[in-house]
Amino acid sequence: MTYDPLDPLVREDPYPSYATLRREAPVYQVPGLGIWAVSRYADVVRVLRSPERFSSAAMAAAVRKPADLAPEDGQRQAPDPTALSIIGADPPGHTRLRSIVSRAFTPRRIADLEPRVREIARDLLARFVPRGECDLVADYAVPLPVGVIAELLGIDRERQSDFKRWSDASMRAVFDSPGHEEGEQIGQALVEMNDYVEQTIAARRSRPADDLIGTLLRAESCEGALTVDEVRLFVFTLLVAGNVTTTHLIANAMLALMAHPSELAKVTRTPALVPGLVEEALRYDAPVQFTLRTATQDVELAGVTIPQGTLVAPLSGSANRDEQVFPDADRFDVTRNPKDQLAFGHGIHFCLGAALARLEARVAFGELLPRIRDPIRQDELVSWTNVLTLRGPTALRLRFEAPHLRAAHEPALSP
Repeated sequence: MTYDPLDPLVREDPYPSYATLRREAPVYQVPGLGIWAVSRYADVVRVLRSPERFSSAAMAAAVRKPADLAPEDGQRQAPDPTALSIIGADPPGHTRLRSIVSRAFTPRRIADLEPRVREIARDLLARFVPRGECDLVADYAVPLPVGVIAELLGIDRERQSDFKRWSDASMRAVFDSPGHEEGEQIGQALVEMNDYVEQTIAARRSRPADDLIGTLLRAESCEGALTVDEVRLFVFTLLVAGNVTTTHLIANAMLALMAHPSELAKVTRTPALVPGLVEEALRYDAPVQFTLRTATQDVELAGVTIPQGTLVAPLSGSANRDEQVFPDADRFDVTRNPKDQLAFGHGIHFCLGAALARLEARVAFGELLPRIRDPIRQDELVSWTNVLTLRGPTALRLRFEAPHLRAAHEPALSP
């Protein structure tokens, strides 16, 4: 068998390939890339919970650096979004960063955001629902998490188009190979993002605030406090990972609902199923399909020896379809309650923003589904993101009925 994550057919639908991997080659070296793909749930969990054997810090060395985007004469060097990041850290550095950040990024802070998340969602819906059509990605799945992150950080929501551009530039800089001219544009976008974040941090240091940036600057634990550079890199992480992955979660969930009309009808009829919809969407078509680790020693998995120093890709997207854990795993079922799904990772790198992403997606569908009926895709083919580790459509153009608006224009029934 062969598995190539760069193959357009695999990008379009990786799940048949994942099933073959789990059945025939659960630990498989991808030809040409040298990456070891790990596909079964138990083995993926073993990789994710063993930072002493599978390093995250080495991931930063495996991906493309913005420093590769050489500046022209007179231009400033683009900053590196992977440097000092909590995502690419191992213990003890990771332990220290997470201990401090967790004191600022609390469940209560996230829960307190719900009224504002709902307000942002309703404002966005009011702009496109009356038209009876939208690009769900551009009109809803992108601006909703961007607006929420802006609210959380206490930064200007009016610059949301800049946030999207900066996020895209960061992803392209790290995971793609842009040409020279595009590389210059990406480098300039990263410089702009860095300047904006530095200015915002400087403002919080001179005028303390209760937003997340202000709280991060004040946060301390027995491990000490964050440096200004560490705060800057955590804000980078939120601006990029905190909105791109939630965008893909919302869009992937909508695609799954439209491909399964009975589930769409079920969750529309019973709003209490929305949290279950979010969990099943995370399992069924996760926004993050895999991460990267590096083996720090020779490790045996499923009877295969992974050599020290080689890259390992724990395929969480495949693990979430493992029949040994999720019976009838290829069926989308909003009543499943897949509490063991791995969309947010596992172990020390379990996503700090999981509660925020769940809140945003729950509100997104809780507000969207009562306002639309019979959504139809306007494009037969889906264009998927070109970021190798992620999965989500770049656009999702829909037509739909707006029952509340129609009812508002109909004469009231006589008693």
